[in-house]
Amino acid sequence: MKIVREMNTYCPKCNEHTLHSVKLYSKGPTSGLKIGNRRAVRKRTGYFGKVKGQAAVKKVAKRQKVILTCKTCKYSVERVIGSRTKKRLEFTVA
Repeated sequence: MKIVREMNTYCPKCNEHTLHSVKLYSKGPTSGLKIGNRRAVRKRTGYFGKVKGQAAVKKVAKRQKVILTCKTCKYSVERVIGSRTKKRLEFTVA
């Protein structure tokens, strides 16, 4: 899927359409000390039967997310591009 590096779109902070730079969203490293991770590890210790959180089917496609940053006020907004797609976003020059 192709997308431009800069697009003219609405900025909620400026309250008008301005030029935005487009960057691909990437998730940062997750912490193992969060309560959900600690609870899951505690549930899996010892002798156990069926473990919560083991999905039988994995989803094939992902929803592509981009970060739009306003060129005038530097305000950032996340936006999901399209629906689920297997192809990664590819930047083009407009």
